[in-house]
Amino acid sequence: MSARTRPGQILFVTGMSGAGKSTTLRTLEDLGWEVVDNLPLRLLDRLLAVPPGEAGDRSRPLAIGIDSRTRDFDVTNIITRLDDLRAEYGQDSGLLFLDCKGIELSRRFSETRRRHPLASDRPVADGIARERELLAPLRQAATHLIDTTETNANALQQEVRNLFGSRSDPPVLTMMSFGYSRGVPRNADLMFDMRFLRNPHWVPLLKPMTGRDVEVAAYIAEDPAYREAVDRIEGLLLLLLPRYATEGKAYVTVAFGCTGGQHRSVHICEYIGERLSAAGFSPMVTHRDLGRLSSAERPEKEDGSEKPDARRAG
Repeated sequence: MSARTRPGQILFVTGMSGAGKSTTLRTLEDLGWEVVDNLPLRLLDRLLAVPPGEAGDRSRPLAIGIDSRTRDFDVTNIITRLDDLRAEYGQDSGLLFLDCKGIELSRRFSETRRRHPLASDRPVADGIARERELLAPLRQAATHLIDTTETNANALQQEVRNLFGSRSDPPVLTMMSFGYSRGVPRNADLMFDMRFLRNPHWVPLLKPMTGRDVEVAAYIAEDPAYREAVDRIEGLLLLLLPRYATEGKAYVTVAFGCTGGQHRSVHICEYIGERLSAAGFSPMVTHRDLGRLSSAERPEKEDGSEKPDARRAG
C-alpha cells in the first residue's frame, strides 16, 4: 500500500449502550491511542489513507468507536471490514466488545435519565433486548470481551490499561519547590516539608544565594538528618511512582516546601530530581517561588517603609 499508512494497531470498540464505551475510549486516549468515535465505516479508508504529517503520527494505535447510533451501522459490514483489516494488517486488528447484563443497564439508564438509542418511545428494556440481538454477531466475533456488570468506571479503566496499555510508561512527573509563606500548591500529589533542615537564611553569606548554589547545598547537607531523609524520600518515590503508573495516573506532582521557597526546598527538589533521573524517570523540575518576594514578607524600616535589600527566608 503506497498511499495508506499503517497504524501500530487498529481496534474497533463496540458493545451494549451503557456498558462503558466512552470510558474505554477515554482510557485508550490517555494511553496514547488515536481515538475516533462513531465514524461511518465508509470513511474508514479515508481515515487510514491520510498521509503522515496531516493528522498526527500514523504509527500510533487507532481505536474506532462504533455502536448502534453510528451512521451506516451494519453488523455484517463491520465484520467484513474487520476481516479485511486482519488480512491486511494481521493480528494487530481486533474488536473489543463491552457487555453488561440487562438489569444493570436498565439501572444505569434510569440513574442517568438518558433514553436508550433503540428505545426512544418504548421502555428501556425493549431497547436493550433489541440491541443485544442486533449486536450478537459482533460479540461472537470479538477478540476481546469485557463484562462491566460488576465493574465501576475505575475498574474498567484498569482493565483496559491491563489489556492495551504499557506498564513501562511512567506518569509525567513534576518536581516542585515552594514556600509555605506563599501557601501550599493545590495540585501536589505528594508534599514534603523540609523545614526541619538547617536554614541557610540565617547565614549572612548564604542568605542572598539559592538552593541551586553549591555553598547552600553543602550547608544543608551537613544537617545530621539530611542523608537519611533524602534516602527515605527517594525510596518512597521509587516505590510509589511505578504503582501510580499501574493505576493509570497520567500526572504526578511532588512538592517540597520550606519557609520561603528559596533554599532548602529548591536544593532538595533539584537533588531528588537528579536521583530520580538516574533511576530512569524524566522529572520536570520547577521552582514556584524562587526569586519571588511578596510585600507581606518584606521587613520594614522603623518608619514603615520597606528595606530595599530585604530577602525572604529559605
